[in-house]
Amino acid sequence: MGDLETLRRGRAAYDRRAWGDAYAHLRAAAEHDRLAPADLERLAMAAYLTGRNDTAVETLERLHRVLLDDGEVSRSARWAIWLAIVLFQAGRHAQGGGWLSRAERLLDEASLDCPARGYLLVPAALQALDAGEGAQAYELFGQVADVAGRFDDADLTVMGVLGRGQSLVAMGETERGVAMLDETMVAVTTGDVSPMMAGIAYCAVIIACRAVFDLRRAQEWTAVLSRWCSDQQDLRPYRGQCLVHRSEIMQLRGEWPEAMEEVEQACAHLADPPGDPVMGMARYQQGELLRLRGQFARAEQSYRLASQWGHPPQPGLALLRLAQGRNDDAAVAIRREVEDAAGDRVRRWRVLAAYVEILLAAGDVDDASVGVDELEAIAADFDSVYLEAVAAQGRGGVLLATGDAAAACAALRRAWRAWQELAAPYDAARVRLLMAQACRRLGDHDTADMELDAARRVFEQLGAAPALTRAAALARAPRQAPPGGLTPREVEVLRMVATGATNRGIADTLVISEKTVARHLSNIFTKLGVHSRAAATAWAYEHALA
Repeated sequence: MGDLETLRRGRAAYDRRAWGDAYAHLRAAAEHDRLAPADLERLAMAAYLTGRNDTAVETLERLHRVLLDDGEVSRSARWAIWLAIVLFQAGRHAQGGGWLSRAERLLDEASLDCPARGYLLVPAALQALDAGEGAQAYELFGQVADVAGRFDDADLTVMGVLGRGQSLVAMGETERGVAMLDETMVAVTTGDVSPMMAGIAYCAVIIACRAVFDLRRAQEWTAVLSRWCSDQQDLRPYRGQCLVHRSEIMQLRGEWPEAMEEVEQACAHLADPPGDPVMGMARYQQGELLRLRGQFARAEQSYRLASQWGHPPQPGLALLRLAQGRNDDAAVAIRREVEDAAGDRVRRWRVLAAYVEILLAAGDVDDASVGVDELEAIAADFDSVYLEAVAAQGRGGVLLATGDAAAACAALRRAWRAWQELAAPYDAARVRLLMAQACRRLGDHDTADMELDAARRVFEQLGAAPALTRAAALARAPRQAPPGGLTPREVEVLRMVATGATNRGIADTLVISEKTVARHLSNIFTKLGVHSRAAATAWAYEHALA
């Protein structure tokens, strides 16, 4: 095959996003002849997109020199900045900073006003964003967008919109911020930007959606990212993180075998070439799936590997200790994790649900209740069904632990509806276990049995061995009839009387008529041998019904 034919095939492969073929042909052509700058750009990007970072860096350095020799200072500076980005992603921060400084010096010496000026603003904007200075970051990304608009630079435009969306989210203006993130993705999905910028935008938007607990939007963009990755031959960056996000979504939806397959693919993908920090995220997700299926030794190994890669092993490791019956170890670990997460709202909410579950198991209801208060406060700030489910489940658990089974049922029903809305069968089934316990305490054994049976079927389908063991233990627990010969409904009414509720309030809560409430009260007074609400309340407290 002639050199020109090899080059032509390399260009054609690049245009159809067959990165492996593009790299092979362009690399072969480069060995026989000096590539033009446009072909060096293609070779550098094909190398980067197939995971050949060293070759990408080497080619970008050569491209920078060629453009500089040709007097193309603006383009030379632009590619110096992209080279810096590649180096930053590889953890080579000193070298990346050096290339940014070189790009800035070249532009200053030539007194150039060009798109590269906008790219040079991005590192400072990102630093402000990381430091929690949302307003400053928003202003800087606005300047990026202004430069992009003057020069009609598609990649820079996406950087500006993406950065402003992230900044608004950081400032608490979630609705406006998410709208800008969606705008970013519209530009990306139309194919107007480079593959490198598209991958950066996809990952950043998904992470931002997770940070504001917008699970549905994160799921939607993860699906789009998955299709984008699958359409490109031999793509290495972004695919590993995409597989991990897909695994998390599959886990939530109860597709556990598929979720495990995805995360194992992610681990294999991220291992070649080695060194990608996303491996920590993949190992943690692997540990979560193994823990839920009762494979505790393998789960612990995965959490330890995640930690070695720099990913926090909590709260998964603490929940593993809880599942192993090591409640004290779990409580110590999760308390420290919550303390360490002070000031980091996203990290904190991820551990608070586990904090509540573990402390309830350890018998510390007061601190668990404080944790639920914080969960509810976070949920109130976001329009998130997921947070609503987590907070309501936590509240139901606390109410159950404090003996208010009727109120626990109400909270747990809210949690169950939210999990159902999210199509999250495992989490919904765990709520049903709690509802079964609450119904038993109210003497409603038929409903308790139905809740247990429904939960058990889900756990069997998923292969959730620890949860299945818990369900079996609850099924074997001896039944206790309500004291005083009261019916389950009469127990509900009595509990509400003990809280000071009026007949109208009880009727509204239980969705029955006031006449029916009065009849229940008459029956309660007769069975208990009392003649007043105060006496009935005292009896309820004496018999642990209030």
